[in-house]
Amino acid sequence: MLKSLTTVTLLLLGTASAQSLTLKHDEGSATVKKDPKRVVVMDEEALGWLAALGVSDRVVGLGSTYFTPADLSAGKLKPEVLKQGFYGRVKLNSPAYIGDWITPNLETITALKPDLIVRITWKGNQNYDKLTKIAPTVGYAEDSLSFWQKGLRDLAKVFGKQVEAERVIKQVADTNRANARKLLAAGVFRKYSKVVVVAPFAGGSNWLYTDVRLIPDLRTLGFKDGIKAKETTLGVGSAISDEALLGLDKQTLVVLFPPGGKYNGAEAFLKTPVGQRLKDQSIVYVPEDFSPYSGPLMSIHNSNALTKMILEKVK
Repeated sequence: MLKSLTTVTLLLLGTASAQSLTLKHDEGSATVKKDPKRVVVMDEEALGWLAALGVSDRVVGLGSTYFTPADLSAGKLKPEVLKQGFYGRVKLNSPAYIGDWITPNLETITALKPDLIVRITWKGNQNYDKLTKIAPTVGYAEDSLSFWQKGLRDLAKVFGKQVEAERVIKQVADTNRANARKLLAAGVFRKYSKVVVVAPFAGGSNWLYTDVRLIPDLRTLGFKDGIKAKETTLGVGSAISDEALLGLDKQTLVVLFPPGGKYNGAEAFLKTPVGQRLKDQSIVYVPEDFSPYSGPLMSIHNSNALTKMILEKVK
């Protein structure tokens, strides 16, 4: 009898193991049920990964810093909002708004009964322990090596979408290679051999992206760094002074990549003495509404759009 019970127990454990897997991520490890049906994403980056895998329609809760009260109705995104910008390019089924990454609404997330919570993260980010009490939670830090590729591949294992993940990763590389050839053939690098990506914020502060958010794709396209930052914040970038911007040479292309919505300070920047000095070597690349800063879908989109803009610039 004891032997039979032991056999049954082992079989049950084996079945449970086959139906779940443990992921090691940047905030710890999580045992996740395979092929989850109800997912909460804390930001657009995580949403982009699910969209790349073809499972964004399983998102029941979405976190974002973009929304205003006018975008919401009864705690959900209005249908017209889901048709705009990046949201209009992915499949969503009226997800609930669960707050932003700093102050998530834990009661709303709990009521959604998610099978999985996904987020990007950084040093000092809060609420991980609280989120793990609701559902298995995985977080990937922007400053970790190949962070979106790691996140995408981990989620692919969860959803059984490994083929899709490798396909889209290859598509990013192929797109950048093709666009790099276009820029080289057009003689772009004879005029601009270097590049900087500057985020002008409303209010007058400027941020230099050095490790993520557009700059990796520009490097892949063939540009060298116009500025080497000595220190970065959270591995993303650093504040940049007017003096540093004025020190850029004419061979440095300045890509103004403003934050979205009310934080966009690009127009005001171009009216400043620094903006006026740099305008002839600058392009303004405004992200789509509700756009992730990074990820496979954005790498493809950004590479194509930037290549077109740069080719127009050097005509």
